[in-house]
Amino acid sequence: MSVSPAEPPATESGSRRALRDVDAVVLVGGKGTRLRPLTLSAPKPMLPTAGVPFLTHLLCRIRAAGVTRVVLGTSYKAEVFERHFGDGSALGLDLRYVVEDRPLDTAGAIRNAAAGLTARDVLVFNGDILSGVDPAAVVDTHRSSGAHATLHLVRVKDPRRFGSVPTDETGRVLAFLEKTDDPPTDQINAGCYVFRREVVDDIPAGRPVSVERETFPGLLESGARLQGHVDTSYWLDLGTPAAFVRGSADLVRGVVHSPALPRPAGPAIVLDGARVADDAKVHGGTAVGEGAEVGSGATVEGSVLFSGAVVGKGAEVRRCVVGARAVIGAGAVIEDSVIGDDAVVGENCELVGGARVWPGVELPSNGIRFSADV
Repeated sequence: MSVSPAEPPATESGSRRALRDVDAVVLVGGKGTRLRPLTLSAPKPMLPTAGVPFLTHLLCRIRAAGVTRVVLGTSYKAEVFERHFGDGSALGLDLRYVVEDRPLDTAGAIRNAAAGLTARDVLVFNGDILSGVDPAAVVDTHRSSGAHATLHLVRVKDPRRFGSVPTDETGRVLAFLEKTDDPPTDQINAGCYVFRREVVDDIPAGRPVSVERETFPGLLESGARLQGHVDTSYWLDLGTPAAFVRGSADLVRGVVHSPALPRPAGPAIVLDGARVADDAKVHGGTAVGEGAEVGSGATVEGSVLFSGAVVGKGAEVRRCVVGARAVIGAGAVIEDSVIGDDAVVGENCELVGGARVWPGVELPSNGIRFSADV
C-alpha cells in the first residue's frame, strides 16, 4: 500500500475549523447472531436501547461533534435503516446508504462506502460499540500528529481478552498484537478510527479486507504514521445480551452521556403510552417501551422492555430483555434472560442463567424452572 508523506501538524484552531471537512462511516452490516433471538426481527444497531434505536445514540454523538455527512455500511436487513432514518434530516444529518452484497469485513466495508464520501478525512465507527469518546478529540489527535490513520485506543483493566496495541511516547502505534496471557500494554483497539481519504481509496475494493489483520499492518510496513488516541473513556461492545442490557442501563442512568436520551437520566425511563403500577418497582436503569405494562407489585431492575411488553402482577424481572408484546406472567421470576417478541412466560415460571425464549414460544405456568434456550 502506497502512502504520501505525513502532513505537518495542524494548529489547534486550524484543526477545529477543519473538522467540518470530515465525513463519517458507520458499519452496521452484521447479523448480530450473539443477540438472537432479538436480532431475528431487527438488526442489532436498531434494537431499542434506553428508549431509542442504539444507532440513534451514535448518530447524535457524531452530529454533536460537528460531522453532518454519514454513510451507513449496511447488509443484514438493510432496508430497516433507511425506513427509520430516511435522509437523516430529522437528526441534522445527510445520511447515505451503501449495501454489501456479500460480507466484506471491516476494511472492505469501509472501502465499499467510499463512493459516498467527499471530505479529506473519514471517521469510522463500529455500529455496536457504546463509547464515551469525543469524536472531535480523535480528529484533533489525527490532524495534530499528521497521521495517515488514527485509532481510538482504550485502556482496560484486563487486556488479556483482547489484542493489544502498544504505542511509543508520542502516541505512534508500534504493532498490533494478538491475545496473550502477558500483554505488553493495557491499550486495546476500541473500534473508532480516522483515515485520510487517500488511505480509504487504497483499500482493495470488491473483496473482504480486515482492517486489523491487513490494512493497519500494511500501513505500518509501508512507513505510514498510525497514531493512537488513548483514553479511559467508557467503552462497551454490545454484542451479547448481558452487555446490551448493561449498556442500555448505563445510558438510562447517565453513566455514559447521550444527546438522544428521550428522558432525563435517572433510575428508569418510561416512554409514552406505557403504564407502570403505583406500587411497582422499576429502577436500575430500566427502559420501559411505548405501550408496555408493569403490573402491581412487580419489580423490574436494570432491564429493557420493548414496546407492548407486559410484566404481570408480582413478577420479578432483573437484567433481562423482554421483546415486543411478550408477556411475563404473574409471579414469574426471570433473571439474566432474553424473551423474544410475542413470547409468553407462564405464571410462577423461573428463568435464570442466560435462558433465551424464542419468539412466539409459550412457557406453561405452575413454577417450572428453565435455565436453557426454549
